[in-house]
Amino acid sequence: MEGDTDRMEDINGLTPEYHKTEDQPSSKLALKSVPISSLKQNGLLQSLAAGGNEEQKKELSSDLQEAQEEWAALESIHPVISEDSAGYTPLISFNEALQHFQTTDLSDYMKIQPTLRRTGLAAIAHFLFGHPRLHRELQEERDLVFTIAQCSLDNTQKVHMRVLQTIYKKLTGARFDCPRYGSHWEQVGFQGTDPATDLRGTGFLGLMHALYLVMDPQTLPLARDIYRLSHHPSQNFPFCVMSINITRIAIMALREETLSKECNRRQQVVGVLNDFYVATFLHLFQIWKTQHKTISDSGFVLKEVEVFAKKNPKQVLRRLESFLSERKSGGMALALETCSQNPSPSMGRRSPRLDPSSNGKELNFTGVCDLPPEMEGEARLI
Repeated sequence: MEGDTDRMEDINGLTPEYHKTEDQPSSKLALKSVPISSLKQNGLLQSLAAGGNEEQKKELSSDLQEAQEEWAALESIHPVISEDSAGYTPLISFNEALQHFQTTDLSDYMKIQPTLRRTGLAAIAHFLFGHPRLHRELQEERDLVFTIAQCSLDNTQKVHMRVLQTIYKKLTGARFDCPRYGSHWEQVGFQGTDPATDLRGTGFLGLMHALYLVMDPQTLPLARDIYRLSHHPSQNFPFCVMSINITRIAIMALREETLSKECNRRQQVVGVLNDFYVATFLHLFQIWKTQHKTISDSGFVLKEVEVFAKKNPKQVLRRLESFLSERKSGGMALALETCSQNPSPSMGRRSPRLDPSSNGKELNFTGVCDLPPEMEGEARLI
């Protein structure tokens, strides 16, 4: 019993030496029976890590050194960051984001004018020769679109933040979240440190359309092509701001009932509007790429694209369908030819909308809520 007591004292680190007894053939066996956690708790390994005197080092067995190395290895292991960590927000699909707005009380944003007001001869001409009216059963879906366009980016809404982060990740390839504010937003084509400041013309619909573009498997390659072009050394432009302006064109086309016939045919509004947005962005992309447009041409190119898309919605939608079909089959010739076949006779002039003080560094786009007085009655959200 006395020998056992001595051994226990040795194991607990209460004596500086390790004794060899008849019941304990070697100190090696005794040490191997001690958990590393016990050694850590009693300060033995700490003293080893601290160095100690030379005499103590000589007395250390190889087993204690192994224990020290094993403990050091355990302490050097870093926890793996999972996708549930605070720095990771899961991607969100377009349908999930849309469902959020469908199930949220948006009564505060329902002050809208869904169709263009026409009076006098313009009203008569539109009644006789204009676009058909949207079917009654589709009007609620149309109004939801305009309501989303009235909503601002809300930092307290988890879905809003997921949409913003998803767009950034899909364009840049980043896996983890980026800060809510910062110059990194300029990388994806916002004009400042806060994306919300660029959304006043289209509201949250501007982000919804960008989300659709990057999350649909068919249109994601196109989104990446446009994004690459936006970083071209000479043909660069702010991607997200350009996207927001395409959304503005789509909103105006819907209000002017340009898309009503296609909506009635397909019995949906959101799907048609999404496709029209992508088709119009494709039209601009092909003009910009094949005609070597630069930032100085931006205002005028946007105006030309707007006029063409609203006048020929069926044509731009068919071109999108052909483009995606051609791309799926591996051909890219159509991507370089489409939309360059109908150039405007005035193409090439600089638009008066472009801010001359920008010196080609910044787009001064006109949003739906920023229309000049002469266009006020033509297309504006109320």
